[in-house]
Amino acid sequence: MAEILQKDGTWTFDGDTIRIVPGRERGVHLMRQTLGELAVPLQAVAGISYEPGRRSGRLRLRLRDGADPLLHAARGRLTDGADPYQLTVESDRSGVAEYFVDEVRNALLLEQVPDGPSDRFLLPGPTLPLSVSAGDGTVTFDGERVRLEWNWMTEEGKKSAGPQSLALAEIRSVEWLPSVGLKNGYLRFVILREPTKAPPKHDPHAIELLGFKKDLLMAVVAAAVVARLPHPSGAGAPSAPIASSAPLALTKAPAAPGAPALDATSDSDHDALLRRLRELGELHRAGILTEDEFTAAKQAVLKRF
Repeated sequence: MAEILQKDGTWTFDGDTIRIVPGRERGVHLMRQTLGELAVPLQAVAGISYEPGRRSGRLRLRLRDGADPLLHAARGRLTDGADPYQLTVESDRSGVAEYFVDEVRNALLLEQVPDGPSDRFLLPGPTLPLSVSAGDGTVTFDGERVRLEWNWMTEEGKKSAGPQSLALAEIRSVEWLPSVGLKNGYLRFVILREPTKAPPKHDPHAIELLGFKKDLLMAVVAAAVVARLPHPSGAGAPSAPIASSAPLALTKAPAAPGAPALDATSDSDHDALLRRLRELGELHRAGILTEDEFTAAKQAVLKRF
C-alpha cells in the first residue's frame, strides 16, 4: 500500500487501483470537488511522474488514450488546477511522492499493462444524476436524457424554442470548449437528425459559456454523456471497467542482450524503459528468448531506471 496525503488531496494505491480524493481546502478547484473520489484501475494507467519544485512539486498521472471519458471530452483543455490527475506535493513530502511513483511503475511492469490506446472506457465517468448551470443555461443528465433549460442571458430566438430534451440515442457526439480570453466557449450536443451548424449562441442544443467559474463543470456533463455513447475507437458500446486487458502487441524486437541500452537520462524515459521490459516479457513467453537471455536483458534495462 502506498499513500500520500496533502492539502490538495490524497492518493492511495493498493496494487490494483489508484484512489484519488480531492482536498477540502478552499484552494482546491471546484471541478475536482464536483468529481469527488475517483478510482483509477491500473489497466487505465499509461505512466506516472513526479516533478519536484522549489516550494512544491507535482505528481502527475498519465492515463491511456481512450480510457477516461473525462479526458476524452476535455481534449487536453483542463487547467492544471482542474485536472484531477495532478496533485500538488509539499517539498518536504517529495520522498513519499517518489516512493508512490516507484510503486505504481513497478506494478505496471509486473502486470504488463499496455500503455497504448484503450478500445473501451476503463473509468465509468461522473456520478449521475448531474445538473450544472453556467453561461446561458442549465444542463441536466440522468443517464437516459439530456435536458437544456434557458436563463435571462439566453438569446431570444433560442429561448423561444423552449427547453430541449434529448434522448441519449439521439446524440451523436458531445463538444466542449472552455472560454478563452474574449472568445466564449460552449457545450454542444451534436444530434443524429439534422445537426445544426448555428453558433452556440443560437443553437438550441448548445450552452454558450461566458467565461465564468462554473464553465469547467460543463466538461463533467460532457464526460458523463460521452461515457454512455459508443467508444470513439468504434469498438462498440461503452462497457464497465475491466480487470485486465490483452498484452501489448510487439511492433519491433528489443535489443539483444549486451547491446547498448536505451539512453535514460531523464524522468520521461521511464515510459520507454517500461515498454522495453514489456517487449522482453513477450519474447520470453513466446520462447524467443531463453531464461538466461531474458534475465540478462531485463537486468540491463532495470539498471537504467
